Amino acid sequence: MTLSPETTERLAFLVRVVGKEIAHLEYADKQAFSPPLTRDAVEGLDSNPALALKIEAFTSRFCRLQDTVGDKLLPALLKALGEPASALLINLNKAEKYGWLDSADQWVNLRQLRNKMIHEYIEDSDVLYASLMTAHDNLSVLNRFARSLVIQVEQLQTL
Repeated sequence: MTLSPETTERLAFLVRVVGKEIAHLEYADKQAFSPPLTRDAVEGLDSNPALALKIEAFTSRFCRLQDTVGDKLLPALLKALGEPASALLINLNKAEKYGWLDSADQWVNLRQLRNKMIHEYIEDSDVLYASLMTAHDNLSVLNRFARSLVIQVEQLQTL
């Protein structure tokens, strides 16, 4: 399969961005969750600006990687493979069928953490804590999907 120069460059750019975003998220994860994050620490974020910044960095980077993988890299890869442009859920189902993603439903559930981590925490530290812990506990899902797509792009570019 021969890709256009524009497609090749776009995919290469997205692969580079995803690689950097994975590294940045892993660093932010270590900063926010080491020592282990506690419910009390989250409840006291107003009086701990250093931890609040670490949590903000983790949240921002988690959401950014999700956006880049799901909204940019996945559609670009599917397009390069000749798939028609589709909505996110359809693309996720295709990714699951290709074996790049274990569960489209799980990805959607992780996407829903965004609002809980970004908006709802203002009202409820328990929601924020639970959302942060879920995101932290599921980093491997995000990383596995991202790396699966990167591998597919690299294989596609060698054809």
